[in-house]
Amino acid sequence: MKQVERIREFGGWLERWQHESETCRCTMTFSVYLPPQAATQKLPVVYWLSGLTCTDDNVRVKAGAQRYCTELGLILVMPDTSPRGEGVPDLPERYDLGQGAGFYVDATQPPWATHYHMYDYVTRELPALVEGSFPVIPGRRAISGHSMGGHGALVCALKNPGMYASVSAFAPICNPVLSPWGQGCFGAYLGDDRQAWEAYDATCLVRAGAPLPPALIDQGTADEFLAEQLFPQHLQDACAARGIPLTLRMQDGYDHSYHFIASFIGEHLAFHARAMAG
Repeated sequence: MKQVERIREFGGWLERWQHESETCRCTMTFSVYLPPQAATQKLPVVYWLSGLTCTDDNVRVKAGAQRYCTELGLILVMPDTSPRGEGVPDLPERYDLGQGAGFYVDATQPPWATHYHMYDYVTRELPALVEGSFPVIPGRRAISGHSMGGHGALVCALKNPGMYASVSAFAPICNPVLSPWGQGCFGAYLGDDRQAWEAYDATCLVRAGAPLPPALIDQGTADEFLAEQLFPQHLQDACAARGIPLTLRMQDGYDHSYHFIASFIGEHLAFHARAMAG
């Protein structure tokens, strides 16, 4: 790995790293916040998955999470949202497909299949790299995210029982097989097989019997994407049908932005700290 940035924050260090990814076959970038406790002990880790158009930079600049990580003794890992670089396929005319829109799936269709393996990257390669390079407690991890990244966090937790102590999300795409964003990306990355789509859909996975760790979702009632893209009620209904606890909080007047995330990120991090305290 190559360290490309190191910034002092709240007694700890915000670092940015690059490495050559075997999974995505390109140079990948991620940021990590190491609170002051990390200088003397190993700590639990929270992975944050960002949404469409984002890089690792959005959350570390806009969410205000680092202050809470210092208070709670959590390491925060913030990967990019897609492979990038020369030779990596992209559609610059579209914000919702290609670079910045990896959707946390393993693509099977050309031209995406060579590089777009964000699911494997987030659940396998990156955790191994983090646990081998930073003072984290092995296996003590949680996952969270926003919008496309909230979808990714839920899917990673559902498809990997026992891997995460808890999962949370802000305005997640809960039923992407019905969402224009999900349909556009799934069709491109995974082809026409609807079963392949359902393997990366949180609502479909719950209906199919996947277990869910302790889960917290916040959704703004003024979110401009709520009605046509997100479908949190579908996931809530699927969990209720199986008797799976799910905390879905409809937050009055909040939109889809990082203003919303910054308002509740401390509660999400505290939720994960409690789940990983055992």
